[in-house]
Amino acid sequence: MDNHTTTINRRRFLTIAGIGAASAFLASCGVAGGDAEKAKAALQVCFAQPITDLDPLSANTTVDEPALMARRLIFDTLVRRQGDTYAPALARSWTRPDPQTWVFELRDDVTFHDGTKLTADDVVASIKKATSKTTNLSALWASVKSAEATGPTTVTVRTDGPLGTLLVNLTLLFIPPGNRLDDPEFFRKPVGSGPFRVDSFAPSSKLRLVKADKYWGEAAKSPAIDLPYIPETSTAITSLLTGDVDAFWPVPPDQVRDVAGKSGVKVERVPSYVYFLNWFNCSRKPFTDSRVRRAMWHAVDMGNIIRDLYGESATVMDAPIPAAVFGAAPQQPYAYDPDRARQLLAEAGLAGGFTTSMMWFATSGPLISQLAQSMIASWAKVGIKVEAQQVEKATWLERLNKLDWDMDLQTNTVTTGDADFTLGRLYTSKANRMGYRNPALDELLAKARGSSDQAERKALYAQACKTIWDDAVGIFPATITTAYAVRDTVRGFTPVPSNQPDLSTVLMGG
Repeated sequence: MDNHTTTINRRRFLTIAGIGAASAFLASCGVAGGDAEKAKAALQVCFAQPITDLDPLSANTTVDEPALMARRLIFDTLVRRQGDTYAPALARSWTRPDPQTWVFELRDDVTFHDGTKLTADDVVASIKKATSKTTNLSALWASVKSAEATGPTTVTVRTDGPLGTLLVNLTLLFIPPGNRLDDPEFFRKPVGSGPFRVDSFAPSSKLRLVKADKYWGEAAKSPAIDLPYIPETSTAITSLLTGDVDAFWPVPPDQVRDVAGKSGVKVERVPSYVYFLNWFNCSRKPFTDSRVRRAMWHAVDMGNIIRDLYGESATVMDAPIPAAVFGAAPQQPYAYDPDRARQLLAEAGLAGGFTTSMMWFATSGPLISQLAQSMIASWAKVGIKVEAQQVEKATWLERLNKLDWDMDLQTNTVTTGDADFTLGRLYTSKANRMGYRNPALDELLAKARGSSDQAERKALYAQACKTIWDDAVGIFPATITTAYAVRDTVRGFTPVPSNQPDLSTVLMGG
């Protein structure tokens, strides 16, 4: 039996076997048995990763898509992203009296789900906690020096220099009650001011939300939302096909065929903010030499590799951030040219090639191991021997932070949809995330972060994209196109590049 037949038969087996597994799993989540009627009233939404934590301000807070999607339903932020601009949310308006001061006027009609009023003190407490804790978002708040309630509904934020990115950063600052921020027990069933309140939460298993009794904005369409985590993709797909789940994403590239064209289900693809990167440790030889880094890129036929592995589920990148991100600017692709790669290696004194390594963890992205092996095979053809190092996620994270690696293959997400979140946070000399130091780039990124002129910022990020690309700080293989599979009974579901659709607008239709 050939490999193709084996793969298809295994997929069919998992799909058939998944019917029983789906019933058992969903029963344990309250989607069958005695809670069947309750479940019918709730929108059943399944994301391919678990929701592990609802605390948006803890030192270990995550910025993964499912957690952010849930937090946006439970809590509110001062502002919301609206295309390339920002719309009022808790803050009805804001002014910038000088380059280092922002003044936010809050709504006066917002209450938390327990009935207490949301005030400027709650906002200040959240800002202070965000700026005082060391997290993977600390760079976003480094310039914020103070926040104070200068009135019951007025918050004044001061920075140590111009911070034009404050508004986009605030789209990630969720506001819980200020007097509960240091209570871990509170976040097991937190109270927010969003369109849904938490009914129950079992980390990495299931979150159940019910429509808030009172909400200052447009009321949620659904009476409840269940967000179960189904670890086995085949089980999630079976649950979707049988109608036990109403929406599931992202569907892995090699399993889109299992849902596309099926009765009662539609598949929509959206270019996302999620992308693959292969960083070089620019502080470790031979990657201290940009000629070697460029040689590595010329040695890989990225177009064919991505097309063969992903088909319509990924797009070859032409910038160090996805095209959908504000600030992305297309660059001249590195042509597949093994002879040019050998020439650059010879110029760097490595005509005989060299030995190095690449690390990744298996669940970082779809088909990541296959992508790694394809690149490794390409490099072998020009005399570069790469040791494959697939490691556990905890090991990967520890080594990544210690710069204990030669090459690092992973996926990354530009969570805010703004270039500063990735370029300004990861590529500065101070960040030192890949051993790359470039004072000229630091200056560009600092100027872009300080400006509140979106046209100026866009031009500056275009220069930053060119610098990172031309210096070959890493190889940027592809942007992932997210496949959303949705039952045709669902109304108001809009796929988005962030992988965090607004579920408050979604309801079950006829």
